[in-house]
Amino acid sequence: MPLVVFNQKGGVGKSTITCNLAAISASQGLRTLVIDLDPQGNSTSYLLGAQARDDQPTVAGFFEHCLSYSLRTVLPTDFVVATPHENLHVMPSSPMLGELESKLESRHKLYKLREALQQLAAGYDRIYIDTPPALNFYTRSALMGARACLIPFDCDEFARKALYTLLDNVAEIRADHNPGLVVDGIVVNQFQPRANLPQRMVNELVGEGLPVLQPYLPSSVKIRESHEQSLPMVYLDPQHKLTQALVALHGVLQGLRPA
Repeated sequence: MPLVVFNQKGGVGKSTITCNLAAISASQGLRTLVIDLDPQGNSTSYLLGAQARDDQPTVAGFFEHCLSYSLRTVLPTDFVVATPHENLHVMPSSPMLGELESKLESRHKLYKLREALQQLAAGYDRIYIDTPPALNFYTRSALMGARACLIPFDCDEFARKALYTLLDNVAEIRADHNPGLVVDGIVVNQFQPRANLPQRMVNELVGEGLPVLQPYLPSSVKIRESHEQSLPMVYLDPQHKLTQALVALHGVLQGLRPA
């Protein structure tokens, strides 16, 4: 059930796509969780807005607990925070993730997130995982514990080169650690249909047999307003063309791999 949104290149819309797909799931009555593994915390800010607090539970707290021994039972749900939106929860990010990474790696805690996801799956219909723009401990942990990954792609040559490396990395993790891991697809983001380069590049990816999903997500300044107000598009403007494209994409993903 967990879906990882992953790209080693930054600025391709991972957090935007993660939060908007999660919000659509929640708006459709599905109990939904977002896990924010990116120390930048964009998904956390997007979903919590002014309700984000320094003293709230975080995913860093979960990993810190993995490094300690305690007689007291601590559950993954203890690190989950409710958002202002019905059915939508988040395990917030923290800058502490960067400080914890080397300790987690040295003590071989790669499978702790997978164990937590197995427990969390009992309480959630959908789990979306936002990841940092790097193949690091947190991204590997997510891919090792997920059933699928989704790859945001913006149409430039740097993103295309990174895409092939990313697919190789996912294939290696599948072979070594998670044989059930699949690539649900490549999401074309900020697509401008009248520009020659994006259209040509997408056509070439499709021609190579890569799993490019439709619809493509159109470029829109409305998404900035969505970020500023901490309101995913389905709450901000349900009738907007970008919202409708996201809803259609969500439907495609549901069809690929229902609950």
